[in-house]
Amino acid sequence: MADKDLSVMNSSTSVPNDHHCIHIPNESTINNNSVSNSSTDGGTGGRGVALKPPRLVSLDVFRGLTVALMVLVDQAGGIIPSINHSPWNGVTLADFVMPFFLFIVGVALALAYKKLPCRVDATKKAVLRALKLFVIGILLQGGYLHGINSLTFGVDIQKIRLLGTLQRIAIAYLLTAVCEIWLKREGVVKSGRTMFKKYKFQWIFVLVLTVTYTALLYGLHVADWEYQIPNENSSFSSNITSVKCGVRGDTGPGCNAVGMIDRKLLGIQHLYKKPTYARTKECSINSPDNGPLPPNAPSWCQAPFDPEGILSSVMAVVTCMIGLHFGHIIVHFKDHKDRIISWTNPSAGLVVVGFTLDFCGMHINKALYSLSYTCVTIGAAGLLFAAIYVMADAFSIRIPTLVFEWMGKHALVIYIFAACNVFPILLQGFYWKEPGNSFLRLIGIGQS
Repeated sequence: MADKDLSVMNSSTSVPNDHHCIHIPNESTINNNSVSNSSTDGGTGGRGVALKPPRLVSLDVFRGLTVALMVLVDQAGGIIPSINHSPWNGVTLADFVMPFFLFIVGVALALAYKKLPCRVDATKKAVLRALKLFVIGILLQGGYLHGINSLTFGVDIQKIRLLGTLQRIAIAYLLTAVCEIWLKREGVVKSGRTMFKKYKFQWIFVLVLTVTYTALLYGLHVADWEYQIPNENSSFSSNITSVKCGVRGDTGPGCNAVGMIDRKLLGIQHLYKKPTYARTKECSINSPDNGPLPPNAPSWCQAPFDPEGILSSVMAVVTCMIGLHFGHIIVHFKDHKDRIISWTNPSAGLVVVGFTLDFCGMHINKALYSLSYTCVTIGAAGLLFAAIYVMADAFSIRIPTLVFEWMGKHALVIYIFAACNVFPILLQGFYWKEPGNSFLRLIGIGQS
């Protein structure tokens, strides 16, 4: 169940007309990562024997490589700030992890929903899977589990973090799945033009999301706001800090529309307490690493900010939708050369557009999930996926990627145990005489 929840579950054979839901026996289901290089989009050619299509290896390898990258930056990011998340504007190695996950979720969805026995049933299952992933995300990232430097657990519901990595993936997965289930037309795809006609309503949805995000980010007026900093000397008092804004279209850490919407809709007490902008030069004398506040630091330096907030998740859905388009290319184009050209050209174009937007002032920013950041990271994902496809599927070079392939098949389990510190926490629960005498202490991790 690991990688299925992180991407998509099994897809099934279907009939073109959805008015009467026909339930297909379990034996006819197709693996979510499977796609046939020899079959067409129309059916099985009338034969009574169904052959299981070969698994798309590049999908697992890409997902596994993303998991490995995530573990690397999570564990080494604090030691090597240059690969850690960018404090604000700019892009680093860590900033590609989230878009890569969203991209590959979209690719897998195109394969999972290639044929549908019943749109209503498929929608219900998509909602349930998204809810399950969302709840797991709250449990892992909401503050319930203790960190490796604390032997406590539990969280005040009034202060629990509501959004996070898995929650964002759940939202993008659900909206993209619904689009793939309901917003595609009938018809055979023979060219890029006919494929656009088949999925034109999905592209309209992408355009609406992009325009809405841009309009809100640059059009909303951000008023002055305030937040509370807990007093270290007393658990019953706190200092109230005011942030002066009164601006429109600001994309700085303190007065942007992304943070304002989250504060209004989620409540500031439910946002992430350790934002990346605490490592900016304005907020840390050790920037780009964490450090003490410099003299005359801005008032927003210690304020909560969620990098997986509501408005920024709009562009995360766009990332997943474009990944869906890459999956459509797999479904409708069977020749390796056609697939690779259809991936690399738009990917390279997106990278160029992204850096051009950044040069023109629409900065690459992961925390805001800016349009330029979206273009650059999607383009990079597309180019990397094409390269992996050439090696693993076109030329069947499997040995160098076996580890990543295995990790891709168990992505959610690895994420939970490694990236969410569940495995170290479990180890820390066993100690000798005193809680501080745990295995983690012996290897230099955790309490000293």
